[in-house]
Amino acid sequence: MMDTIAKNQNYEVMARRWRPKALDDVVGQEHVLQTLRNALKSGRIAHAYLFVGPRGTGKTTMARLLAMALNCSNGPASKFDCDEPICRDIWRGEDLDVMEIDGASHNSVEEVRELRESCIYAPTRGRYRIYILDEVHMLSNAAFNALLKVIEEPPTHVKFIFATTEVAKVPPTILSRCQCFHFRPISTDLIAKKLAQIAETEGIVAEKNALVAIGRLARGSMRDAQTSFEQLLTYFGKTLREDDVLEMYGLPKDSEIAELELALLARDSECALAIAERWNDAGIDLSGALQNLQEVLHKRLIAESQDRSTLHALLQTLQRWGQILPYSSSERADFAVALLEAIENSRCRPISAILKQLHR
Repeated sequence: MMDTIAKNQNYEVMARRWRPKALDDVVGQEHVLQTLRNALKSGRIAHAYLFVGPRGTGKTTMARLLAMALNCSNGPASKFDCDEPICRDIWRGEDLDVMEIDGASHNSVEEVRELRESCIYAPTRGRYRIYILDEVHMLSNAAFNALLKVIEEPPTHVKFIFATTEVAKVPPTILSRCQCFHFRPISTDLIAKKLAQIAETEGIVAEKNALVAIGRLARGSMRDAQTSFEQLLTYFGKTLREDDVLEMYGLPKDSEIAELELALLARDSECALAIAERWNDAGIDLSGALQNLQEVLHKRLIAESQDRSTLHALLQTLQRWGQILPYSSSERADFAVALLEAIENSRCRPISAILKQLHR
């Protein structure tokens, strides 16, 4: 009994277990990595960084890695030993020189003033005192004003790394004093590739299409993908099929998405509505299905050399409905309306095409 309790207490979830411990392990943010590597190599290290992007794309992880790169024994350097004591402590959140602060729960002016006062103290063993402030957009206006005073002219031994999912809520006065990096949603292919690596390492048998389905479901978030993967393994065991993923999350098969795509391109309202009814009866997540449909149409738009106006009209309509459907009180009816409206809008010719014909 005690062994089981100890085992449960020591268990580390997959998203934490597979969190990158080196810059080279970060997936899908090459533009950020290259800039930071160059800065570390040249010594042109800013006093404040702002990492912007959707959840689960690696902002907080990159902040920790940058802290390790700055304070490692051979640093500042992009290559460091993550097992050396100072890097290990930074990674665990136990290093006294690297303070991680949650902006959502520490957003008052008093707390920022305390932070500002602590900046005067020299680091205990590293080169810098580093403040990682997550969800910085949650600070109050007064807190931002107090923060501005210290990031304008910080002590030379202090570095700030801010992270946010809502950069529009960060005052321009703060933005102008930071080097800003935009983290992109991670592609489905890269997420599936990483999950395949995890599966191989941990002795899991997973169909490629199952991993692609998880990646698509994650909408660009590596953390969400790993969390979903672990949840599926808990339910289905160490063998995972595509049908398992689709069944668990109520998603249509790729072949069914392709069937609806062709109905839209053919402007076949009757067929599109029949597919919508079939999906609804099968308990398909219509909001998720609509997002998958958008991805397929977007790929076709990039690859197509003709009939872009039809694809563009379909995508514009479906993207608008994609923002409405998750909050709809009548998902079944609104999904049908979205398909009909998309077909109707795709019949309209763009003004540019009409003008081009008139000038012939």
